[in-house]
Amino acid sequence: MRATRFDSTAPAGLTIDLAAATGDAVSSLDALHAIVGDPAAVSVDKVQDRMSRRVMDFVRRSPFFLIATANEHGACDVSPRGDPAGQVRILDQRRLVLPDRQGNNRVDSLRNLVTNPHVGLLFLVPGSDETLRINGTATISRHVPLLEQLAIRGKMPRLALIVEIAEVYMHCGRAFRRSQLWDSSSWPAKADVASMAAVLKEQLDMPGDLADLERERNEKYDRTLY
Repeated sequence: MRATRFDSTAPAGLTIDLAAATGDAVSSLDALHAIVGDPAAVSVDKVQDRMSRRVMDFVRRSPFFLIATANEHGACDVSPRGDPAGQVRILDQRRLVLPDRQGNNRVDSLRNLVTNPHVGLLFLVPGSDETLRINGTATISRHVPLLEQLAIRGKMPRLALIVEIAEVYMHCGRAFRRSQLWDSSSWPAKADVASMAAVLKEQLDMPGDLADLERERNEKYDRTLY
């Protein structure tokens, strides 16, 4: 990991004694329970070990999901995945197939899954405040007859994940309503949000004009999307 070459001096907007705040930590399940209490019965009972008809329909309508993995030491990673809705294939009520398409070859998720097959998935549908969570285990498949069926624009993914479901349940919409994620009036102006090219130029002292770096990156996205 390359060290960042600058120090952040932006204020956090907090007045905090960091040592005291981190020292006043919740470090046991009993202490946690004393603060948050018990979940509602429906929050416990909603967890199932297989997908229902409506859950499968939600998956089919989702063009975007997050995949969470951890390595053998417990170090975690979360990565976004996206395709036209319907590209996550449902084998049956307890198994999914996820295409793993070309990326930057860091393959953090795949490296984790080689040593620890446990996986968490969070499916989103545009405009829906409620999401779908699936936990289970994943097998990395390189089986060509399977990969050929997952091709887009004539290009098949290099690998696919076959997920065995252990838990599946809907997640409430509070986070999306609090964040106003789907409300375009709450969105910042695009020009005010740092692009990946801008962040890399700042972190790595990359030479060249930012506009040129952004154009090159967008051209690469178009060229290597599939």
